[in-house]
Amino acid sequence: MKNYINMLVLRLFSVIFLLGISFASDSFDYAAPKLAIDNLENGYHGIVKENETVVEVTPVIKAEGEVCRFRIVNKHHGEAPFDIVLKDENYAELRAKRVLNCEKRKNYKFDIAAVGCNGKQSVSATVHITVSDVNEYAPTFSEPSYVRQVDEGRIYNEIVRVEATDRDCTPKFGDVCKYEILTSDQPFVIDMDGVIKNTEPLDYERSHNHILSVIAYDCGMRQSFPALVTIKVNRVCRLGWRGLPERVDYAPMTGKQELFPSANLELCDVPCNIRELRTRVDLATRHIGKGCDRDTYSVQSQRKLCGASPSAIDLLPNPGVGSEWTKPLISDEGHESDQMFEFDGATTAVTIPTTVLEHQLPSTFTISTWMRHGQHPTQDKHMKEHIFCTADDHKMNRHHYALFVRNCRLILLLRRDFSEGDLNIFRPAEWRWKVSQVCDDQWHHFAINVRFPDIQLYIDGQLFRAEKKNPEVIDDWPLHPTKGINTTLTVGACWQGSDNKMRHHLKGYLAGLSILLGDNEKPEVLSCLHQCKESLQVPAMELLQPGMELLTNSDLTEVTVEGDNRTNLETLVRKIGYANTREFPTPGRRNLRLTTTVTCDNGKQIKVPDAQTYVMVLRPQTPSIMLNGTGNMARKYEDFRMGVRVLADVHITGEQKLDKCQLTIYPNLNPDHESLSVSEEMLKRLGMAARISKDGVTITGSDMVYNYQQLLRQIVYTNRKPAYYLNRVFKLTCSELNGRFTSNEYVQTLTVIHPQPKETIAHATINKHSVEIRPASVISHDYVPSDHTNLVASGGSHAVTIIVVVCVGFLLFMIVLGIIRIRAAHQKPSNEEAQDGEMTWDDSALTITVNPMENAERKLEGGHVLEYSDSEQSDSESSSDDENMDGPCRIIDSSDEEHEQPSRIRKHDYQNISQLEWDNSTM
Repeated sequence: MKNYINMLVLRLFSVIFLLGISFASDSFDYAAPKLAIDNLENGYHGIVKENETVVEVTPVIKAEGEVCRFRIVNKHHGEAPFDIVLKDENYAELRAKRVLNCEKRKNYKFDIAAVGCNGKQSVSATVHITVSDVNEYAPTFSEPSYVRQVDEGRIYNEIVRVEATDRDCTPKFGDVCKYEILTSDQPFVIDMDGVIKNTEPLDYERSHNHILSVIAYDCGMRQSFPALVTIKVNRVCRLGWRGLPERVDYAPMTGKQELFPSANLELCDVPCNIRELRTRVDLATRHIGKGCDRDTYSVQSQRKLCGASPSAIDLLPNPGVGSEWTKPLISDEGHESDQMFEFDGATTAVTIPTTVLEHQLPSTFTISTWMRHGQHPTQDKHMKEHIFCTADDHKMNRHHYALFVRNCRLILLLRRDFSEGDLNIFRPAEWRWKVSQVCDDQWHHFAINVRFPDIQLYIDGQLFRAEKKNPEVIDDWPLHPTKGINTTLTVGACWQGSDNKMRHHLKGYLAGLSILLGDNEKPEVLSCLHQCKESLQVPAMELLQPGMELLTNSDLTEVTVEGDNRTNLETLVRKIGYANTREFPTPGRRNLRLTTTVTCDNGKQIKVPDAQTYVMVLRPQTPSIMLNGTGNMARKYEDFRMGVRVLADVHITGEQKLDKCQLTIYPNLNPDHESLSVSEEMLKRLGMAARISKDGVTITGSDMVYNYQQLLRQIVYTNRKPAYYLNRVFKLTCSELNGRFTSNEYVQTLTVIHPQPKETIAHATINKHSVEIRPASVISHDYVPSDHTNLVASGGSHAVTIIVVVCVGFLLFMIVLGIIRIRAAHQKPSNEEAQDGEMTWDDSALTITVNPMENAERKLEGGHVLEYSDSEQSDSESSSDDENMDGPCRIIDSSDEEHEQPSRIRKHDYQNISQLEWDNSTM
């Protein structure tokens, strides 16, 4: 039984085993393969190049289970030109059936599945295929050639834009990334967008056409075939002025000369409707003198020419006699312009002598000066720079009155003295003008008219219009009384009495600093003092048409024409001229500039290129001033005592005007007994000034040559002791335009005629046959013989027997006449001659012996008689008409006595009149 049971169990296990094997066999035959992919939803991604068929798939295609093949089970977009090939170990490879074209289709999408040998297939997965682009195409231009036209003379932002495209499907190969101009040495550039522009203005004369070869690159740097770009240059009108002369020559004293007679304004079709045209002509004259060409007269001469008061005191005159205080200053000594003084801001300053200006100013006065002052960045802007200043001379530092610059302001200080009213009342003491002219480093004329409490400032001849807080007026207390303290007036700085030195120095230039006391200069005078002699000449007003305007500045160095009429603007500009009224202008170049703007209706302004030229003022012919006259004159003692007109017959030729004459005496005058004088009445009438010193006379003031000549002839030289001198030498020079043109040096010699020695007769015995004369004479120590004072008559005896009888009677008559005159002289001796000669006559033993047989013959020209005259007789008989005698002998002609005309000395041959035998044994 037990075995039976075991057998049954064994059979049961066999059946179960067989059933299990059968079941397992049935299950294997019917299982489907499985795709080995982690994320079935993402599927597969593949890339295939255009020139290849194998697709690179990620992840790789693989199946699990028994796979006999792979298949495409779903085509999402219709076509799926691919095959999937089973490889070893259930791997599959995806291939394109043909070469794909990215330009036609870039992406493919389809599903694949693995198919088992039993025909069953796996779950499908999606495959995404991207066709990878290959740079198979080169860029091509949209146009095979380009042609553009441009105008010469302009810079363009874009002349032409070239464009190229690429048929490749992706940006890497299908986009154009670069353009290049292959043609070298051309003034053009091209950017990455294909825009061609010029780097400099094109010139039609240089090249009519520019041909460029341009290529394009895609981002894979495959280049295209070149395209030709032709740029044609058009000749166009150039915006600006045409027909201007390169240079304008101006001859002195030729009046107005037109500057632009052929000027034309080319607007060249301005791209807008013109609302206004504006042209300004500038004449550059700041390099000439004090801003323009002015007459280089001295301050006094300029004031006289402008009708100013002659009482103004010049604080900065030309260095010379009587104005020695300006010698230490640095000055411009050129004659092309007037005197200008430089102040260095550290050391240069001068003290004005008290004899020049009273330090106490009245309530009415005028201060005027030329000044050039600039801004100094390194200097403290609050530092004072004094033009002039009056301050305490010691112990204290009170500024009584001053004119100075601080922080680019012109400041006038007027402190009231303690004697001028109540000490407890404030009153205006400081005026501060803020004006740009103070620090622009250009020459300007400043004048302040004071009629306290009214103060007026004139700048360049124009009244400064007061504004709110300009000028700023500061009140102050009066100065308190002090004892023993005087004031010091300085120019260029201010005296510090406590430190005994100068402070607050001026850094700049001054000229013509003057003060007029007790009166104010008239506005027209101040305008005249600033007036330029050269200027632009405006067109006639009748040429102005409606809508046009003419504007000028005060100096007439700028002329502006504006309006909407282009034709009239050209006409007006052609009539603008230049004139220089100076007879002797400063030669050189004056630049001219034309500035033009065009205003459109929309408010846009178009700048027309500036035009430049220049005026060349030619050098004037140098004038000649000639002085001439007698040159030598001789006068007697009495004439010198009464006064001698030194330049009685001086003549001046060659010039119309003079402004200075200087008469110098050598050696210098001895004030003890010598002097020079000028007619005060004539000086006052002519408005001229004279300065007399030991060196001579200086006459200043612009006036006609005739008036100078008449005034010079009235200069009188007086000498109370003429016996001390043989002669005096005077030198005369004259000049015009403050020394720019000078005369020759005229020398006038004035000789002293010394008297002959006196002959005194103490005893005379006259016989019929002989007269013996024995004189005793002493010559004064003051007597100095000279060629002009001694005339010695000598000659040999020419006795002729046949005329002795005839001459005896004549000789007796002459002897008697001589004795009578000698006695008269002896009885009334001249006190003056005795003083001059200091002669002492001892006539106790005087005996005169005359032999009638020994007579002298003298040869006289017809009608002339030889006359001896002592100093007393000569002095009494002399007149202003016979002042040219050279000795104590003179020739009297009967025809000249009636008319009393000055006689000229003639040389005669004298024979021995009488041979005098001198017996001086008893002297």
